[in-house]
Amino acid sequence: MARPIIAIVGRPNVGKSTIFNRIIGDRLAIVEDRPGVTRDRLYGIGEWLNQSFSVIDTGGIEIDDEDAILKSVRVQAELAIEEADVIIFMVDAKAGVTPSDEEVAQLLFRSKKPVVLAVNKVDNLQRQDEIYEFYSLGFGDPIAISGSHGIGIGDMLEAACAHFPDKKDEEYGEEVIKFALIGRPNVGKSSLTNAILGEERVIVSDIAGTTRDAIDTPFERDGQKYVIIDTAGMRKRGKVYENTEKYSVMRAMKAIERADVILIVIDGHEGIIEQDKHIAGYAHEAGKAAIFVVNKWDIVDKDDKTMHQFTQKIRDHFLFMTYAPVVFVSAKTTQRLHKLLPVVMQVAENHALRIQTHVLNDVVSDAVAYNPPPTDKGKRLRINYATQVAVKPPVFVLFVNEPELMHFSYERYLDNRIRAAFGFEGTPIRILSRRKSSDDE
Repeated sequence: MARPIIAIVGRPNVGKSTIFNRIIGDRLAIVEDRPGVTRDRLYGIGEWLNQSFSVIDTGGIEIDDEDAILKSVRVQAELAIEEADVIIFMVDAKAGVTPSDEEVAQLLFRSKKPVVLAVNKVDNLQRQDEIYEFYSLGFGDPIAISGSHGIGIGDMLEAACAHFPDKKDEEYGEEVIKFALIGRPNVGKSSLTNAILGEERVIVSDIAGTTRDAIDTPFERDGQKYVIIDTAGMRKRGKVYENTEKYSVMRAMKAIERADVILIVIDGHEGIIEQDKHIAGYAHEAGKAAIFVVNKWDIVDKDDKTMHQFTQKIRDHFLFMTYAPVVFVSAKTTQRLHKLLPVVMQVAENHALRIQTHVLNDVVSDAVAYNPPPTDKGKRLRINYATQVAVKPPVFVLFVNEPELMHFSYERYLDNRIRAAFGFEGTPIRILSRRKSSDDE
């Protein structure tokens, strides 16, 4: 199931990025005391009372300013509003209700989405009375918060979580492999969908962003049931929306969360750009199985070395995803397309693979015997026991004497040895170190 989505919206410089950083527990957003610093939407994962959700930090909305950056920021905020289940509308207690706040309020009323009104910069009890003028915005009880002091964040999140949609049972069974095509606009995701299905089910156009929504299409091939999720492009037109680098990320994230396998579609003719790395990073961080699909291979000038050279470029650019296989196809001519679904099935199986505990411990013991952990200040890591605790992705817990002695380089070595023993092509694996306790006996 996809996580519910909260968008933090408001005019510039009301403290949205500070609150965003507090919610996700990381300093992803640049915080600076001048308007318009947050240029792009930022995305993170938050949790409150065991409820996990996605959160979007938007640039501030400035309605009347004709500056190109502020116009673009407003567009991004509108798109975030469109994707969100709940909106946190943030205002500034020190500034009071401004004309821009009133304009933002009108925008939010039109969205018909649940809105939680958060009044930031209420840093002490003496400022508590300053929240009452915000009743005039029409969103019910304002919630006093302070991003700099962490006051009221829990109350704000509790109010937001109360508006989350009810969880629905997954509409597809465990035996169905769900895979999503993600990538920047106009790399051929919809054309690939049609080619795989063998029919024109999705609108295909040379104009970037013509796919309006994520489209689920169930189908069956060689006795295996699949659902293909074609991620949306952009919903609106206009020059700002045709800046194709930024606006499909949220829908891609929603598709990633619902899928078992992610097909990262790259334009073989244009090559790899920075945006491809960002998109692939979301799949990796979500722990999904992944395949690089290089499309438009029919129009690439090539010789017997071109495929190997392009594969090496992918390895160089995506160092964090060396486990992902690379498939070269052409949606237009269906060249090599028959190779794709068998790879999807294989990486889906690896993503769900569970290793017997005694076999895993044999592999880890052999790895340690072959290359013992280095010492650190006279202490040496000792691995007592290993077990697999999850699949999709496979997660392994190592019970050790001192977790802090597990250096990332040795963890990478163990990752490589586990992969060498069991395959796991196409899926990330996670290795966690835990101190052995008496309860683990």
